[in-house]
Amino acid sequence: MGSNAKGRAVMEVGADGVALITIINPPVNSLSFDVLRSLKATYEQALRRDDVRAIVVTGAKGKFSGGFDISSFKGKQMDKGEMEQRPGYVSMEILSDTVEAAKKPSVAAIDGIALGGGLEVAMACHARISTPTAQLGLPELQLGIIPGFGGTQRLPRLVGLSKALEMMLTSKPVKGEEAYSLGLVDAIVSPDELVNTARRWALDILDCRRPWVASLFKTDKIEPLGEAREILKFVRAQARKRAPNLTHPLVCIDVIEEGIVSGPRAGLLKEAEAFQVLMRSETSKSLIHIFFAQRGTSKVPGVTDIGLVPRRVKKVAILGGGLMGSGIATALILSNYPVILKEVNDKFLQAGIGRVTANLQSRVKKGNMTQEKFEKTISLLKGVLDYESFKDVDMVIEAVIENVSLKQQIFSDLEKYCPPHCILASNTSTIDLNLIGERTKSQDRIAGAHFFSPAHVMPLLEIVRTKQTSPQVIVDLLDVGKKIKKTPVVVGNCTGFAVNRMFFPYTQAGLLLVERGTDLYQIDRAITKFGMPMGPFRLADLVGFGVAIATGMQFIENFPERTYKSMLIPLLQEDKRAGETTRKGFYMYDDKRRANPDPELKKYIEKSRSISGVTIDPKLVKLPEKDIVEMIFFPVVNEACRVLAEGIAVKAADLDIAAVYGMGFPPYRGGILFWADSLGSKYIYSRLEEWSNSYGEFFKPCAYLAERASKGAPLSSPVEQAKSRM
Repeated sequence: MGSNAKGRAVMEVGADGVALITIINPPVNSLSFDVLRSLKATYEQALRRDDVRAIVVTGAKGKFSGGFDISSFKGKQMDKGEMEQRPGYVSMEILSDTVEAAKKPSVAAIDGIALGGGLEVAMACHARISTPTAQLGLPELQLGIIPGFGGTQRLPRLVGLSKALEMMLTSKPVKGEEAYSLGLVDAIVSPDELVNTARRWALDILDCRRPWVASLFKTDKIEPLGEAREILKFVRAQARKRAPNLTHPLVCIDVIEEGIVSGPRAGLLKEAEAFQVLMRSETSKSLIHIFFAQRGTSKVPGVTDIGLVPRRVKKVAILGGGLMGSGIATALILSNYPVILKEVNDKFLQAGIGRVTANLQSRVKKGNMTQEKFEKTISLLKGVLDYESFKDVDMVIEAVIENVSLKQQIFSDLEKYCPPHCILASNTSTIDLNLIGERTKSQDRIAGAHFFSPAHVMPLLEIVRTKQTSPQVIVDLLDVGKKIKKTPVVVGNCTGFAVNRMFFPYTQAGLLLVERGTDLYQIDRAITKFGMPMGPFRLADLVGFGVAIATGMQFIENFPERTYKSMLIPLLQEDKRAGETTRKGFYMYDDKRRANPDPELKKYIEKSRSISGVTIDPKLVKLPEKDIVEMIFFPVVNEACRVLAEGIAVKAADLDIAAVYGMGFPPYRGGILFWADSLGSKYIYSRLEEWSNSYGEFFKPCAYLAERASKGAPLSSPVEQAKSRM
């Protein structure tokens, strides 16, 4: 799903009478409108020519096709010619009536990737030959749509209903070897032999030495109707349970069912209609926004556009083997980086190495890593108690507790022991980097490398840049982030950076509501129903109250006028209720760490309310879910506006990605500011203004939001940043 460059399909006819049609549209040979028109014209030419006996379809430069080019639909109206290339037209006119129904056999020669529309083109051919490592799949549901070129009908007929449903609903591709065992491809060959094998296969079909199969009309893999309906019923229930806010997985199941019950042509018609409706849905717009936003985070003006090449990072040192340090070490050694882990004493060091070992063993237990790979990976980790081994490291990541003076001392030491080119990074989640590097002279190589817990699992890497940080350091960190399979977002330096800064009002808004009478557990239920992995109070329990108080103090100190000060968390901690680790926090936890409401919580809320000097507001006691969601998230939107206006983020889309990958904001809502724009700046401003009048400064709309609302302008449109921190 890629390039906007003009693509095409070219044909070359060999002496054997086989026409080789090659899809060309770098970088992934996506099926743009240009490519589809060219593919149809080239195919028709091959069918007309007397010197062409059979056809092989392949992709240029070792990639069959990455699928339909969704950028074709991004922010533009289709003209009449493009409307002809709608999925229904492609599915029926090109693939069914031209390719599959042709009087000359065609074989798909698949290498690299055959995803989405790419696989759908291959499935319309009469046979498929693949390389062992090629990736084949239909990932359209990740974009809020369904396969639109016949995939919902052909895949079940090639691999069976259950496997087809699994591949489509999870969007997970299969490799060539598995595709062969499933019946999705007919043979596996090396890349060198691929095209020649496909040519011979096509001629063998023509000469009746191999079967001529129209996959749309295959029936041997489809279960009897009663059994098929039972499978569909079960999968439909699972989809509702797993994603209650999403309809497109259910639409996909309905379309598959239509083809089984009423026949494949009826299924194709329903697929085309459903695709058109889903392309216009809010879910699809949101997920397509996230798709492009994620790919845009690595483009940083003044950094990635000035010709800098990433330096090779050969060895990394990590200070601190706690939960974060061990997680970062795990992420690095999994991507073959040699890592030195430093701790203050042997007990802490062994515990840190033990955590990394446990992280890897968990992968072995789940079948995601062999014992041999485990041993090779863990051998990349070396534990130390001093700085002796730091003389040849290329990057250091400090991951000790959030203590300013300790971090300052560490950075002062690092400057003495590390080579002059070494990147000095901190994993701090809230502390200003200028404060951390106060005692060092090497301000140009200090940056933030903020991972999210657990660091070897969570996909976001927040790269924090001060005004002194060298662009080369940022380019290097972006490269490391990519290599360890993280989504990097480059942000400016301030308390909390982007993610924690945006979301500090998240729990505070909940505390404000609870002290005024809203049920705490109802808040968490409403926020989870909205699509968050957990509500603010369950999240606070998971993180632990020690961290919550430490970070909260940073925000009270730096943003006193808009911080809601509640004593509820300190009161709970006083009673040794510190969250999930102590088995009691806002919830009680059983032996399996399952959270249950705690009736005792009421007395702490009453005590906190009396200290804060607030009274129960009858309007907030039975607050509708919609109002709970807005009162929790609009302060987050407000803070995101400040982050944008101050130049902490390059663009609004980066904050959307930060919210989705850092805090679990539902991607099908498009990220925090994309979602806010779906409601409108005027509406959000009016609500915040109303609550500000009733409940104080915490809800007061910022100047940026007020200015946008006065013009009815989107919050995410580009802004002239008066005071960039980048």
